[in-house]
Amino acid sequence: MNYEIVTSLAGIVGSFIATLAGIMINSKLTSYRIEQLEIKVDEHNKVIDRVYNLEKHTAVMDEELKVANHRLSDLESYHR
Repeated sequence: MNYEIVTSLAGIVGSFIATLAGIMINSKLTSYRIEQLEIKVDEHNKVIDRVYNLEKHTAVMDEELKVANHRLSDLESYHR
């Protein structure tokens, strides 16, 4: 009877240790995956910021081009 109790306790302790080890490994893996996703999100946000700045610059250049074309049209009509 004594061996049966020791064997069952050893089984319970082994299961408990294995469960804790599994939880710790899963936690580390989850943390790693979250870190990798954060890196990807940061890269994506950098691209979005660059695209926004490019679009803003393009809008300014388009407006300057319209003004220049209008000035040229005015000069051409003035010299006719």
